[in-house]
Amino acid sequence: MRFKAGKSGVDQMTSEAGAPHPANRDIFVSHSFPEQQVDLGEITLNYVEAGDASKPALLLVPEQTGSWWSYEPSIALLAENFHVFAVDLRGQGRSDWTPRRYSLDNFGNDLVRFIALVIKRPTIVAGNSSGGVLAAWLSAYAMPGQIRGALCEDAPFFASELTPAYGHPIRQAAGPAFALMRDYLGDQWSVGNWEGFAAATKASRSPIARLFFATDEAPQNLKEYDPEWGRAFFEGTVALHCPHDRMLAQIKKPILLTHHAHHIDPETGDLVGALSDFQAQKVQEIVRSTGVRFDYRSFPEALHMMHLFDPPLYTQVLREWAATLPDA
Repeated sequence: MRFKAGKSGVDQMTSEAGAPHPANRDIFVSHSFPEQQVDLGEITLNYVEAGDASKPALLLVPEQTGSWWSYEPSIALLAENFHVFAVDLRGQGRSDWTPRRYSLDNFGNDLVRFIALVIKRPTIVAGNSSGGVLAAWLSAYAMPGQIRGALCEDAPFFASELTPAYGHPIRQAAGPAFALMRDYLGDQWSVGNWEGFAAATKASRSPIARLFFATDEAPQNLKEYDPEWGRAFFEGTVALHCPHDRMLAQIKKPILLTHHAHHIDPETGDLVGALSDFQAQKVQEIVRSTGVRFDYRSFPEALHMMHLFDPPLYTQVLREWAATLPDA
């Protein structure tokens, strides 16, 4: 083992492979739901559970840089109607970090195993941002009978790819922020220069990079996040073997895409938001061409993480849509 101390305030005990075990990252805070872990083989996945097991199963998948607790304000509301499971993906929260093993297919297969081992019955899946892309991945590639439907909350279809089939690529969207994480924070926080990162985001030409708030210390969600995630998106390796257009053409269960505040920056031409109107239209065309039901709802005033910033609206949208799904 070796010890790394970064300027971020995230001190880490690391293995020779460079990935701190969650137990050795003394950075976590307590929450209102008890956390549990399950061994999936390659990784141990962290999760919480709430609600009555007699109610429909619901799997919540957080955004990039997020942990399960971004859903904490919504879970209590959702638990009135669902048996709720919320997870930390590998590389986030208390789940294991896996250097050079961050890809849509690995994330997705972790969730397939989680459903098989923990939920053990057909589930509705709802994911935000990259978690929304994974919700669609499950609709396409999960085992038969695992998924009832997928809510993709402001999911960056195409806009999180290096060379998308349609519209803005990652480097004209959130990518520059991820590049700054790579340079100033480093894989597994190996650089840990938060002060430099904060200054670089302020000076960035990228409008999304400038949205990252600069505080004296890294916020809790980033302390729990392996910045290699962002590098994998910026460099295109995360979706290298899972192009979004091919994935969407394999969708098998109903999809709801919610589309939140977004615009094209007039100075840079960059996309500020998860996906453009053009990209949302292409998602609709591809999924509907399969014969699978596709629903779209626009919330032009909503922030990217509706589930965190407007839990009542998020809960209402999810509850009303789920009620229209066929029984398991």
